[in-house]
Amino acid sequence: MRIELAPLDVERDVDLLHAWVTHPRSRFWMMQGASVDDVRREYADIVASPHHDAWLGRVGGGAGPWAANNAALLAETYDPAHSALSAVLDVRPGDLGMHVLVAPTDTPVHGFTTEVFAAVMRHCFALLGHGDEPTARVVVEPDAANTAIHALNARAGFVVEGEVQLPDKRALLSTCTREQWERSELGAAVVAR
Repeated sequence: MRIELAPLDVERDVDLLHAWVTHPRSRFWMMQGASVDDVRREYADIVASPHHDAWLGRVGGGAGPWAANNAALLAETYDPAHSALSAVLDVRPGDLGMHVLVAPTDTPVHGFTTEVFAAVMRHCFALLGHGDEPTARVVVEPDAANTAIHALNARAGFVVEGEVQLPDKRALLSTCTREQWERSELGAAVVAR
């Protein structure tokens, strides 16, 4: 399976994004009641920001719905020093924040979310983080109630720093260095390939 991430094209992808972020399975994305225009504004702001990026992931060479180079994921990367995390995290050079959303589907493929997560982590470590330093640590802040992503984060080597209150949610702040990623269950599998 091949997973490629490219910068989001808001105008081209807005209807697709709207369907994904308002889907009931995407409740932790906190855009359930958003209109298409709300989604367009949100992602236009992200794309215009010098501190935040959005990426559309396409998958090819897989099975089921992912066999024909289909759009299958949304990822965001950001400088945590220019986010609400700056109040609760000692931001270091090379820190990079990350969000990931796997497209909701009625035909799930076993292991697909794991493959997506590994691809997004590889992508993060290929980028520059805070201070225009090579990414040394990925930072995530999923909703404290999102136990499914907590389990996946642990498999990828993330270490829980603690629960923090952010403006829009109670979050489980977690970090993962390049070394922790490479030694993790998911990272070691990628390195062994």
